[in-house]
Amino acid sequence: MNEEKTGLQAKLTPRLARLEELAYNFWWSWHRASRDLFKQLDLQLWATTRHNPIRILLETPSENIQRLTSDPLFLRDLDAVLMELDKDVKNGRPWYVQQHPDLQQHTIAYFSAEFGLHTSLPIYSGGLGVLSGDHIKEASDLGLPFVAIGFLYEQGYFRQRFDASGWQEAIYPPLNLAEAALRPARCAEGEGECLFTLRIGDRDVLLKVWETHVGRTRLYLMDANVEQNAPWDRQLTARLYGGDQEMRLQQEIILGIGGVKILRALGYNPRVWHINEGHAAFLCLERAREYVAQGLSFAEAQGRIRAGAVFTTHTPVPAGHDTFDFGLMEKYFYPFWPQLGMSREEFLGLGNHNDAFNMTKLALLLSGRANGVSAIHGAVSRKMWVNLWDNVTEETVPIQHVTNGVHLPSWTGEAMHRLYRKHISPDWVKHQDDPLMWARIEDMPEEELWQAHVAMKRKMLSIIRERARDARIQQATPPDQLLASGIFLDPDALVIGFARRFATYKRAYLIFNDIERLKRLIHDRYRPVQFLFAGKAHPADDPGKMLLQYIYNIARNPEFGGRIAFVEDYDMHVSRYLVQGVDVWLNTPRKPNEASGTSGMKAAFNGVLNLSIMDGWWAEAYNGRNGWSIDAGAEYEDTNWQDGADANALYHILEEQVVPLYYQRDRDDVPRGWVAMMKEAIRTIGPQFSTRRMVKEYTENYYVPALKETLALEKS
Repeated sequence: MNEEKTGLQAKLTPRLARLEELAYNFWWSWHRASRDLFKQLDLQLWATTRHNPIRILLETPSENIQRLTSDPLFLRDLDAVLMELDKDVKNGRPWYVQQHPDLQQHTIAYFSAEFGLHTSLPIYSGGLGVLSGDHIKEASDLGLPFVAIGFLYEQGYFRQRFDASGWQEAIYPPLNLAEAALRPARCAEGEGECLFTLRIGDRDVLLKVWETHVGRTRLYLMDANVEQNAPWDRQLTARLYGGDQEMRLQQEIILGIGGVKILRALGYNPRVWHINEGHAAFLCLERAREYVAQGLSFAEAQGRIRAGAVFTTHTPVPAGHDTFDFGLMEKYFYPFWPQLGMSREEFLGLGNHNDAFNMTKLALLLSGRANGVSAIHGAVSRKMWVNLWDNVTEETVPIQHVTNGVHLPSWTGEAMHRLYRKHISPDWVKHQDDPLMWARIEDMPEEELWQAHVAMKRKMLSIIRERARDARIQQATPPDQLLASGIFLDPDALVIGFARRFATYKRAYLIFNDIERLKRLIHDRYRPVQFLFAGKAHPADDPGKMLLQYIYNIARNPEFGGRIAFVEDYDMHVSRYLVQGVDVWLNTPRKPNEASGTSGMKAAFNGVLNLSIMDGWWAEAYNGRNGWSIDAGAEYEDTNWQDGADANALYHILEEQVVPLYYQRDRDDVPRGWVAMMKEAIRTIGPQFSTRRMVKEYTENYYVPALKETLALEKS
């Protein structure tokens, strides 16, 4: 890595040297002027590298870089971007500094098993990781003293491909570290790389720590792929959610216990510890061990831990919470509980739930503040965990909610961004959570809003065609798979998008409940409807893969004429185009299994209308004028009856409301009624479901109270 860095430094002239600093900070990914700067280096490379500045700098010929040194327009743009970078990252007085100037020196640590920052660093699988990435980006924007801990998965999450039968195949290409915005972290003492040994069961595992910058935020990633480790231990951090339960337990030991040790080695002393899902809950045990080593009893240590711990649960399904057999726990923790002054039974009791060690229970018992990720999910979580506390009713279970949001600068399409700057405010990003500002959208010309949407839709379809062409060239894609790829989608016809993880509870099959009724929608001569699917099933989820195969094979069936499409290898790059380019975002989970959902928020802010079951975030967002609610009018215990009722309601809304409204045009070919709903969706959803609102809510209701409680305990 150091050799690559040295080579890059040698390639850049002194005048352009800070391009390297910019490329190694993911700040560039949500600041348009910085992205435009890298496009100027080589627009073709920008496209072929999937927007990776490191690769662009490495692959741009030296003579081209030399030429830019004397280009006054490029240098002007570079200086402007660097001025903004310095203001956002090094200087300035961001929101947190203004609101809590006396607390800015106290670190908040954020632990997550995955982070979705950009496709060039594929250490995420889906919603949880993208949310984590959005969270730490917004923490940077607001100036929170944040540090984050995760894994460097060198094989990442899998790349998706379909075989001749339509069955999903998982491919794990290794990450080229020289092309990623990563550098070895340096320990607090000395100048050496941060390497440390972690005891896992009866053996020592050496971990290397990598650092990446996300604006002001530092993200540290742990990596077991070092030469000194045994071959099997080098695999511990190779893949996201790979391996069996024992490997999962070892990974969570690394994340929780190793993560605390790493922060200490790096010189951090966090006062607030945010546990994003139960994967990192072992950090509470390591913090308890530290306190007991200082002379406190476990009961006293528990009070200190709870004061500073914030736990967010994302899972409304009991089976979705990590659990480990007691035998496995004993194998890996038998030396640990004596260090806490506890017996085996007392230790296992911290997580004992339904005869297994439950990570969510551990996190709830050792965190003073806990939340779900939507109002419905908060209620579901209180019901699910009410038995953990004595003399507590369901309503008083200490689990609140902070509804998720999305990082608007990262997900807003270029055409919409220009429109917002023109008609809403040149500084709309700075005031994105102000509802009064968004009221100005009522004055935006309908023609301009519709034209911006059409431009993004055509761009999406162009990207889909390019991907299909590349697949045809590289893999000799057979004609039926080409049919499924979306190359025949009509830009003038209604496009409904469904893109997310293929878990069965998300019910991607719902629209296929009545095939003949669906065909009538698709093949309507004057008002055709098209469906665009994307998503991955977990490699171990055979029911999810079977569902995916079923839909993929429908998409390549000539009877549907290419009007049902499936985009392979869904990731952040593909997602960005889909949430910006489809006309309707379809969401059909089996209620109440959707914890929150964030893809529909991204879509709404780009003017895409939501058509969704009233679950997760949509139950809070829907007002009758900003999208559509799929409501069967009744809830059934029999899932087949519920599926049938929900499918019938979905067909009815499409036939009677969605399709007619889309095709109702004026002389200028503008669907005025549709555009009115777009405006209402943007006005109501944008400010309320952004990470700006979300992180401010975490700050005022969770981080600051936890910080003050911790500081008070330290003084007592």
